[in-house]
Amino acid sequence: MGEKNDNIDQIAIPQWKKSDVLACDLFAGAGGFSLGAHLAGIQVAAAVEWGKHACRTYRSNLISSGLTRTRLFEDDITALDPRNVRKASGFAEYGCDILLGGPPCQGFSAHRINDAGVDDPRNELLLRYFEYVRVLRPTFFLVENVPGLLWPRHKKYLEAFYSLAASAEYGVMKPQIINARDYGVPQNRRRVFILGYDLKKISAAPAWPPSATHVPPGSDGDLPSWLTAAAAFNKAPLKNDPNDIHMQHGRDLLEAFKCTPPNGGSRKDSGRTLPCHKEHVGHHDVYGRIDPSQPAPTMTTACINPSKGRFVHPTEHHGITLRQAARIQSFPDWFNFEGGLMAGGVQVGNAVPVDLARALLEPLKKAAMQARAARRASKAA
Repeated sequence: MGEKNDNIDQIAIPQWKKSDVLACDLFAGAGGFSLGAHLAGIQVAAAVEWGKHACRTYRSNLISSGLTRTRLFEDDITALDPRNVRKASGFAEYGCDILLGGPPCQGFSAHRINDAGVDDPRNELLLRYFEYVRVLRPTFFLVENVPGLLWPRHKKYLEAFYSLAASAEYGVMKPQIINARDYGVPQNRRRVFILGYDLKKISAAPAWPPSATHVPPGSDGDLPSWLTAAAAFNKAPLKNDPNDIHMQHGRDLLEAFKCTPPNGGSRKDSGRTLPCHKEHVGHHDVYGRIDPSQPAPTMTTACINPSKGRFVHPTEHHGITLRQAARIQSFPDWFNFEGGLMAGGVQVGNAVPVDLARALLEPLKKAAMQARAARRASKAA
């Protein structure tokens, strides 16, 4: 079980090396951000997540496996006292270098039409995130969310967040809309990242985000081209893989898939048009096949359901498997999602792609170490 909000005084405080760069992962989900941090050489000392299936996934892959020494707080972040996290994870003694987190983004999603999502209670979690900034006092904090966060109708939440940052003496860089395909993830996935830095520790923003590692096909230079979805489908299925599962479809859908051309065919080609498809522009891609010659479409929380997007296998007559969705999110094949197909799909869709997390956090680890060295030099002078 994860740690709860009580009996903190009885919990042994972990011992960290002075050279360790420590992070806390809020709204940790299945652990995409945390695994990326681990691969970047960062110790995730604490993670906070409420979803029971996500907690099982996080624990089995990252903690019980011995990969990390993360203390998982399986609790509601609105009830969990950040001071308990600070004490029980060792931040009170060793300090927190980086605070990560992607507050639930459904309230800011582009799929919410008109003014849907305005004043969604989940939007308040963006402000709750800052309570942890205030208590843990990280050198850097990094927020991930959907680009809809920047829409005018959500302006008050962003302005309140900036106001809290300024009052706590944090600088905040201009929000960056980053596409995962530019960092070696086989997926066209745009997300907004907001980086803050402690003005008491460093005087200027670091050089961030890092330069893209992958470029459009045919670009000049030596960088590799965007990875395509083919990587998720060319590998043979793993033996006894619990995530090698996909939706079971009715006869009508199977016939529609058989009529849909391989490698990028759309619903229109199948002849299947429902009334709702005629009414909403956003439904053009539903029941479409993934084109393996291009980066995959964004993996959403419904990525295993062909009725929710272009999530049909490139050549086979069914939706993509949970394993294939995880590969598109750059999770390694040893990483298994708990809770079954639907719960696993939600975890995959909510995750920060592992390789993107690693690419974005590597320069922050370096900057955190430089800030620490500069403080030591200043004290010694």
